[in-house]
Amino acid sequence: MTDRALGPVDWLLASDEPAIRGMTRRDLLDEPDPPDLRRVMQGPIVRALLSGQRPDGGFGVHPYSKWSGAHWRLVSLVELQVPPDEPHAAAALETVLDWLTAPSYRGSRRRGDGVTLSDASMEGNALAVACRLGRADDPRARQLAGALIAWQWPDGGWNCDAQASGRRSSFHETHAPMWALFEYARATGDRTAAEAADRACELFLSHRLFRRGGSGEPIHRSWTTLHYPPYWHYDVLQVLHLLARMGRARDERARDALDLLEHRRLPDGRWRAGSYWWQPPGSPRAAEAVDWRRSVPNEMITLNALRVLRSAGRA
Repeated sequence: MTDRALGPVDWLLASDEPAIRGMTRRDLLDEPDPPDLRRVMQGPIVRALLSGQRPDGGFGVHPYSKWSGAHWRLVSLVELQVPPDEPHAAAALETVLDWLTAPSYRGSRRRGDGVTLSDASMEGNALAVACRLGRADDPRARQLAGALIAWQWPDGGWNCDAQASGRRSSFHETHAPMWALFEYARATGDRTAAEAADRACELFLSHRLFRRGGSGEPIHRSWTTLHYPPYWHYDVLQVLHLLARMGRARDERARDALDLLEHRRLPDGRWRAGSYWWQPPGSPRAAEAVDWRRSVPNEMITLNALRVLRSAGRA
């Protein structure tokens, strides 16, 4: 039977990646302990994400190097359910936490009007990864959580743009901190972190996830296009996936984005990326550590879309 003849769930269950099969069984078929999730480290994508690791835990480039640095690889690894006790992921995390909490690192700068500019997606992704790898109690993770809470803007988001008005934060800089503070609150019970994550969630929902407040038009065309991996970029599937994790996918204000997600579904029931932020391995610029495949249905997009629709009561 060809891929095209398989339904989307059966297609995911036929994946070469144990993590995809295991998450499908757990999240879509309600199997409590799928054996495939104990075989995650055997997956070809997981192995490729860890390939070339050096003795210091890094990959021969700066942790933030796009998209082959440890920072980016770790986000993909935790989304593929790498276990918390996995030593290679733990070693890579050390390089990221050390970079972001070093005395020489300058993660924010305060403007004259009192708002703080920050590249908060860096701290956000790192904190979320640390929590997923069981390191929420690490002093460096606590430092990142405290910084994100302190840097949050009055509207609930974060921003790094020196030209910003101070009233409107950046959706790109906000989705990773929201994920991080949700994960941190879930791991530690920290109510301040939970409240900060909820404020960020309200920011997105107040715009129906992608619309301008006045005209209702899309804020940016790329937000209505699906990508994987999203990295620091915002799009409707990324934020819907995070809302589903937070139990907020049934909020009425998410309806337009859910409609858009269903509109993006292919006739065979799967989804594919509409655009790409990455280049194939070996490319001279923005090269990925793995080939996520182009112009064909994407397993992670399809899995995440089905998770979202199920959480929203649409599947």
